[in-house]
Amino acid sequence: MPTNDEFKVYREALAAELQPAMGCTEPIALAYAAAEVGKRLGGYPEAIDVEVSRNIVKNVKSVIVPNTGGLSGIEAAVAAGLVCRRPEARLQVLADVSNTERAEIRERAKLPMTVRQSHEPDVFFIKVTGSLGGKTAAVTIRTYHTNITRIEENGVTILSKDDVCADAQADGEAWSIPELIKAARVMPLMEAETLLIRQIDCNSAIAAEGLKDNWGATIGKILLARNPEDPATQARAWAAAGSDARMNGCEMPVVIVSGSGNQGITASVPVWRYGQLLGADEEKILRAVCLSDLITIHQKTGIGRLSAYCGAVSAGVGAGCGIAWLRGADYEGISHTLENAVAMISGCICDGAKASCAAKIAMGVSCGLLGYDMYCGGNNFRPGDGILGTDVEDTIRHVGVLAAEGMRETDRVILRIMTE
Repeated sequence: MPTNDEFKVYREALAAELQPAMGCTEPIALAYAAAEVGKRLGGYPEAIDVEVSRNIVKNVKSVIVPNTGGLSGIEAAVAAGLVCRRPEARLQVLADVSNTERAEIRERAKLPMTVRQSHEPDVFFIKVTGSLGGKTAAVTIRTYHTNITRIEENGVTILSKDDVCADAQADGEAWSIPELIKAARVMPLMEAETLLIRQIDCNSAIAAEGLKDNWGATIGKILLARNPEDPATQARAWAAAGSDARMNGCEMPVVIVSGSGNQGITASVPVWRYGQLLGADEEKILRAVCLSDLITIHQKTGIGRLSAYCGAVSAGVGAGCGIAWLRGADYEGISHTLENAVAMISGCICDGAKASCAAKIAMGVSCGLLGYDMYCGGNNFRPGDGILGTDVEDTIRHVGVLAAEGMRETDRVILRIMTE
């Protein structure tokens, strides 16, 4: 019998990654930092300075901040956090906003604040500084969304914790696909079961909302209308619908993966929906979602939290692997699913959080499904085709190099296009 300790690293990774959040996580991270500043000042600042990395600019520019009456952008996110001042809620800092607060946010967001791009080396960097009645407070977040590394009051450091650039994602550093399959197949669910059920419940609920009303570009509804009885179409449509709602201001929580709600939706909803339509029992569906989550985290190790490489691609590939496992795939089938899918869609760029993310999610899931269908038909892309390596782990490493190193200038050009 396997021991709990054998799978401790995977349980801990799931506990760290599968966190609830309301709204796109980059503006919510801004609101979280601002809420901490506002709480320490005891009110709304007279002067506000916001310093952010270019990836934060990119991912906050167009997405709607929840409970703001449809506002988007850095100013809206910061104003919302400063009005609400509930940092203890972390990524749900804007979950319980009163009508009075909502009205104040809309007025405060019109007021001037200084917003500038950081010269820090971090891909993920936020610093919010506020002044009120002769007192100043500053909060710095680095590397990931809830990682407050420095708090200052009146120029005195109150907290300092690893306040240096550390953009590489540590989770999954020494993982391998065979070990992840083994963990998903035989790991005692216990602690992980609660996390996975919450992920499925939250993310399927927002997907259902996306299919019910006309959120964003209604990608999920458009897809579902094409072939509503087809399991593959349903998998793509439900995942896209969750993003339709989330990117366009839906005030429902999601459970994230690798710091992203879109990735949390993509890694879970299509696997859950496909499993339902296959008639799989609850445990098998939970284990398939677990595999999808773990493979998504593993792929993101070399990529980092934010880059010019679309994270929905990694989660779509993870979902394809989870569905392949539901359909009976072993290590060989899952490896070829991943490699085939990466060969098709690894060039998909991230140009910020917005309505079109839903379409990219649908494409990612589609390539994951096609990757397994290729394997079932005896047709696979071969090592040396493009960025494909000698095996699946080599391919995952190549994707990390492509995203973290090769696409740095692409990231700069994307931001220049978006801001000019």
